[in-house]
Amino acid sequence: MNKKALRTLYKQKRATISAEQQALLSQQIAQQTLRLPIWDKQIFHSFLSITSFGEVDTSYLIRLLQERGKTLVVSRTLMETVRMEHFLYDPAQIDANNKWHIPEPQGGIPIKSEEIEVVFVPLLAYDTKGNRVGYGKGFYDNFLEECKADTLKIGLSFFPAEPLIEDVREGDIPLDYVVTPEDVFKF
Repeated sequence: MNKKALRTLYKQKRATISAEQQALLSQQIAQQTLRLPIWDKQIFHSFLSITSFGEVDTSYLIRLLQERGKTLVVSRTLMETVRMEHFLYDPAQIDANNKWHIPEPQGGIPIKSEEIEVVFVPLLAYDTKGNRVGYGKGFYDNFLEECKADTLKIGLSFFPAEPLIEDVREGDIPLDYVVTPEDVFKF
């Protein structure tokens, strides 16, 4: 399937998950991250979930990272340049009501992409080779391109992999892992 068809399909699939089920599955995903070989790293980036889009709720993962003393980084999108800027996580700086309904920091202590060791990446779908389908704007591909080559890229998904994303582009950056409620997949 191509990216456009997968976007439509997985938006529909996410819409069928109740809020209670979404919370349970998100908790299971956070617990599955304990199986990843990442816990010797210190600087982690997580997306802040857009609840109206039915994304994996990263609040459970964020709590787990904080409990383990990890440095947490979150981003603000720069729509004009299709880039992201990153800040140390400070709940007091988060605005969940921007015009795109994306929870984002409004400021704080900036962090460079090159400093981040692990990135938890939002996605709609992914395939068995670690290719992902996001919302199609390229923010995460641009961000991941700025990271060091050994930065671990980890997708979070409620669903299993698709066999193949047909229209993967050269600039698309594959994931190293995907975590689902049932398992961890390494690519």
